[in-house]
Amino acid sequence: MSYKRPLTVAVQMDPIEHINIDADSTFVMALEAQERGYRLFHYHPRCLSFDEGKVTARARELKLKRERNNHYTLGDWIQLDLTTIDVVLMRQDPPFDMAYITATHVLEHIHPKTLVVNDPVSVRNAPEKLLVTHFAELMPPTLITADKERILAFRQKHGDIIVKPLYGNGGAGVFHLRPEDSNLNALLELFSERSREPVIVQRYLPEVRQGDKRIILIDGKPVGAINRVPAQGEARSNMHVGGRAEKSELTARDREICAAIGPTLKEKGLIFVGIDVIGDYLTEINVTSPTGLQEINRFDGVKLEADIWDAIEAKLG
Repeated sequence: MSYKRPLTVAVQMDPIEHINIDADSTFVMALEAQERGYRLFHYHPRCLSFDEGKVTARARELKLKRERNNHYTLGDWIQLDLTTIDVVLMRQDPPFDMAYITATHVLEHIHPKTLVVNDPVSVRNAPEKLLVTHFAELMPPTLITADKERILAFRQKHGDIIVKPLYGNGGAGVFHLRPEDSNLNALLELFSERSREPVIVQRYLPEVRQGDKRIILIDGKPVGAINRVPAQGEARSNMHVGGRAEKSELTARDREICAAIGPTLKEKGLIFVGIDVIGDYLTEINVTSPTGLQEINRFDGVKLEADIWDAIEAKLG
């Protein structure tokens, strides 16, 4: 499928030279855009500027091919007026820090005249571990606080817990504390020394040993899933810390969860979303830079990036 006219697309992402072309979701999204005849530009978030009322980026034209260690070509640097672009893909990796938040404020000036995917206002208001709290009935028992006494009381009640940074990503800083573990006080001291932010504490779900399911939703509708199984002796299922991807199907409970959250995602302009489900519980709604496209494509014989572009084109239509 191709749009009624060639689109111009700016991809706001981390350095293109460092990506894994066999796993990176942004790579296949950009490759699909190129195959549709769209003109691509690449820029790093640090090259985004608000300049006397204009939103610009110091960018380079981008061409891609699926060839390891030779997967990209970049043109000369130009100053790109983002109001002249059809679509900006906001695809830099977290952490969701003040630099990330500032980028959403800047891009808000051009959206929706230039369609930003995902909607920068909604991205700012929906960090992974906070949007999900609006669906508390779907979550495991969860506490968000910087109050040590509340954390100790939560542990007293639930015993086996997970403690993690509220704005962390990729499994960094995630701790599984069993009832007999004596490290909670030291861990809370470490968190408080490093940040003033609250932490998130959840009841440990033993079902994670069978996997942490990543479900992709496009414009609020589930389109595929993979199961990520943690390595032996590891509480985290993230693939870059040893998790193993397995083919997965959507269960009745998965579809129930997606039906509950889908209208909200669509209303907020969150076109490409990845949610995490452990057992019967929704644990995260990933809207910043969700991943999983290539793994699902390989297991299911699909091309989800084409579905994403179809949804984007429908928004522009």
